Amino acid sequence: MKQATHVFRLDTRGPGLVEFTDEIADWLSGQGFATGLMTLFCRHTSASLTIQENASPEVRLDLEAAFARLAPEAPGLYAHADEGPDDMPAHIRAVLTGVSLSIPVIGGRMALGTWQGVFLFEHRRRPHRREIVAHVMGE
Repeated sequence: MKQATHVFRLDTRGPGLVEFTDEIADWLSGQGFATGLMTLFCRHTSASLTIQENASPEVRLDLEAAFARLAPEAPGLYAHADEGPDDMPAHIRAVLTGVSLSIPVIGGRMALGTWQGVFLFEHRRRPHRREIVAHVMGE
């Protein structure tokens, strides 16, 4: 069994979903795995990871709107607001979606469904540089 790791660095422009499926696929194809399991881990508490539909842009817009309703920016609503009114809502949104994913590798490729893509979900208003660690084990 062999292993490989990589750190993806993604620049965000503010709230929203940033797809990086192709970057992962390109890296994975160069690692020489036929089968295995890949873990992706987001090194941040105010951004998260998700596998979601990558065909319709409306899905992304609707998800962003739903999360804004679930964890609204509202002055006085949260005790934690060290970095502004989007600080605590960003942490709540990250808890709801999670910071890690496990994706099977079959035939040297991620075993994603037809319409599935891998996304970083940025929950803060200002741009950030986010780091996602990939670890794959297999043969």
